[in-house]
Amino acid sequence: MEWMVWTTSTAIFFATIAALLLGMTAWEIASPTVERKGFLPIATTRGDRLFIGLVCAAYIHLVVVGFTPFNLWLALAVSILWLVILMRWG
Repeated sequence: MEWMVWTTSTAIFFATIAALLLGMTAWEIASPTVERKGFLPIATTRGDRLFIGLVCAAYIHLVVVGFTPFNLWLALAVSILWLVILMRWG
């Protein structure tokens, strides 16, 4: 991985995504999802909310890297918090 010059926080970010995808796959096999409507303007499944949360996490990281002096640990924490909110109430 040295040729990619990954930081620890970047590696944790992508490992988290992989773990989420594996966990959601197992959860979907064990308990098929039902569409529901939360605060999002559309009816979504767990997979839809996960996808929306991952896209949001990518944008959060891009904003932190591009426009703020904060490190990626803050972006990771905000992304996790947003994903939890989105999965629960979205």
